[in-house]
Amino acid sequence: MIIITSSGETIDTAVMTSEERHILQKLFAWKSLVDSVALFREKKRAALKNGWNNSGPVSESRALSLVIAHLERQVRLRLSKNTP
Repeated sequence: MIIITSSGETIDTAVMTSEERHILQKLFAWKSLVDSVALFREKKRAALKNGWNNSGPVSESRALSLVIAHLERQVRLRLSKNTP
């Protein structure tokens, strides 16, 4: 999957490890469900700590970090639109 971040960078998830892609799958789901940026960050921390199938911590590569920052911006935007 090719992801174009809010900053215009293109990230190909094929260069990521399977563990990183698994974490992204979780975070793509959570970005629509969380009710705060803090909760999204907590879900990110938990996913990185637990890894894939509780296999242990996953280091946040530059590519993963860029995509996570992009997802966090999307969470912020969604939440700001829901604020009266």
